[in-house]
Amino acid sequence: WVEQDPKEILNSVYECVEKTCEKMKQLNINIANIRAIGVTNQRETTVVWDKTTGEPLYNAIVWLDLRTQSTVERLLKRIPGKNKTFSKFKTGLPLSTYFSAVKLRWLLDNVEEIRKAVEDRRAMFGTIDSWLIWSLTGGKNGGIHCTDVTNASRTMLFNIHSLEWDPELCKFFDIPMEILPNVRSSSEVYGLMVRFPVFKSGALTGVPISGCLGDQSAALVGQMCFRDGQAKNTYGTGCFLLCNTGQKSVFSEHGLITTIAYKMGRDKPAFYALEGSVAIAGAVVRWLRDNLGIAKTSQEVEKLAADVGTSYGCYFVPAFSGLYAPYWEPSARGIICGLTQFTNKSHIAFAALEAVCFQTREILDAMNKDCGIPLSQLQVDGGMTNNKILMQLQSDILCIPVVKPSMPETTALGAAMAAGAAEGVGVWSLNPGDLTAVTCERFEPQINPEESEYRYARWKKAVMKSMGWETSDSPNGKPK
Repeated sequence: WVEQDPKEILNSVYECVEKTCEKMKQLNINIANIRAIGVTNQRETTVVWDKTTGEPLYNAIVWLDLRTQSTVERLLKRIPGKNKTFSKFKTGLPLSTYFSAVKLRWLLDNVEEIRKAVEDRRAMFGTIDSWLIWSLTGGKNGGIHCTDVTNASRTMLFNIHSLEWDPELCKFFDIPMEILPNVRSSSEVYGLMVRFPVFKSGALTGVPISGCLGDQSAALVGQMCFRDGQAKNTYGTGCFLLCNTGQKSVFSEHGLITTIAYKMGRDKPAFYALEGSVAIAGAVVRWLRDNLGIAKTSQEVEKLAADVGTSYGCYFVPAFSGLYAPYWEPSARGIICGLTQFTNKSHIAFAALEAVCFQTREILDAMNKDCGIPLSQLQVDGGMTNNKILMQLQSDILCIPVVKPSMPETTALGAAMAAGAAEGVGVWSLNPGDLTAVTCERFEPQINPEESEYRYARWKKAVMKSMGWETSDSPNGKPK
């Protein structure tokens, strides 16, 4: 179970606004120059709140959460042939614990307060972007209930071709359409920031919120991947490789999902992407630190790995939340195998970093098969890219260069670009000719491809051993 308090998320946004305004004053930047605000968020995370009180009716269920495994199994029984990809051509997604519809179904089945609020027509559903925009534009006093196409495309309730909520899917999941937000483009004025008592400065009152992109789409925009075939990989809690497929949706034969990359304005076309999602990347380093206690900081994990420079035959499959792309196997669980008496914590640290790289390689292989044009280099971003050992390993395992921009927070940058480019704001041009080249750091492969292939084959053997471990009727399915 993974959940967060929606009010804590909102308060962190208030704090972020205050601190940013303070810092800008220190830098002698006039905050009256802030022309627009962009929102980006972890996608799929599901919130239901009461529109009359403005209060959340339950904690937000986070994208990684697995409590819906039994919901998924129950829904599968209603599909002829238990076909997980039954809605693939409408939504681009397989039926999985990952997407919002099953989280919302769980809430409706298990939380009396939410059921009652739906009956009384007080309930509103949204992903985190919707919760934030509604709250920031006035909440119960006229807040705007909307989302953008990129976030809507992760709910499993949205038709990615017609760009509308799908009545048949809402009926299948038994979700009332009136609780859903209005779907807008990723770059337009949704509403204006209202004044909050928590804002001492009152700085951003009246500033338009005019950009909204799910985090992975935002990183694609921030990496300037506007051309067909350009791709980026973001290393955060999970790992997400997106490849822009232009104005056509490409459906994967190899376990990737089809998603909306962005739609930069009300009258602009939607662009699509193929995406490979890995649930656990940075989270594995956090696990080594917090759960195993083998290091006090993430930097220490990097140092442990650097000390040995090899996993010495040890392989780590961090399937803590099952396996996402390309397997979509919720029954998998994490394993460490190939242990000997010689193995120590440094080898395990190295194997954990290697696992992030192997998972990326599996997705890249699938992407190359689906697109038919192998990537000649991989553009990377996100917090973990500060780990030089990881970046070098990634290049070695992919056998292609890895390119990191000097400003790795491309998710925030993408949301800012969408906000600044909106009609009526117009302070940021997204024409490729107007975009400045970003300085980058390059990592070139340094090991021979045969060794890379051997290690990758061993990794795949380990993945097979992690599968089929847990079922929803296992007695320990639910944490006490």
